[in-house]
Amino acid sequence: MIVIINYKMGNLESVKNMLKRIGHDSIISSDPLQIAQAHKLILPGVGAFDAGMDALNELGLIDVLNRKVLQEKTPVLGICLGMQLLTKSSQEGRGLGLGWIDAQTEKFSFNQGKGLKIPHMGWNTVSIKKESKLMAGFGADARFYFVHSYHVVCRQSQDILSTTHHGYDFVSAIERDNILGVQFHPEKSHAYGMHLLKNFCESY
Repeated sequence: MIVIINYKMGNLESVKNMLKRIGHDSIISSDPLQIAQAHKLILPGVGAFDAGMDALNELGLIDVLNRKVLQEKTPVLGICLGMQLLTKSSQEGRGLGLGWIDAQTEKFSFNQGKGLKIPHMGWNTVSIKKESKLMAGFGADARFYFVHSYHVVCRQSQDILSTTHHGYDFVSAIERDNILGVQFHPEKSHAYGMHLLKNFCESY
């Protein structure tokens, strides 16, 4: 069973609809009992870091998520804010993240005169940094849709799955064992997003 975690912060129906298009049923849930039965977890997210963590805490989901991911090694995919919540902290807020990845979330910072916009919004390519089942079958032309003002900075280079350039190279996907995250929105990335979600559903 694939559970899309409902903490009132993400494009839940968009993710569910994309999974249905590639032939995989899923449920949207904030019920710890249903989450405890999941074979795969998806943590989408749009919004602020502290608000996301507060919502997970208020729903009583932290313990079950830690057990599923850290002890049972259930595959989990964080999307956008969901990926950032996998880190230890964020410049956007004061609270702690889930801390599953040795990383923190930082705001884009550019030298004046570059004319680059924040948020980073629109289609952009990814540069794959290591072999991964999540990125299997993608070429150098793989493009995904981004909307974000903050990005993840990994302290362990082996956790970096892909990078993308916006003013400078930033981490656009991470992977450590059963823990995966993408800064872009696969549910908005058409064929490329469908391919990535299919890889997650069928290869982990």
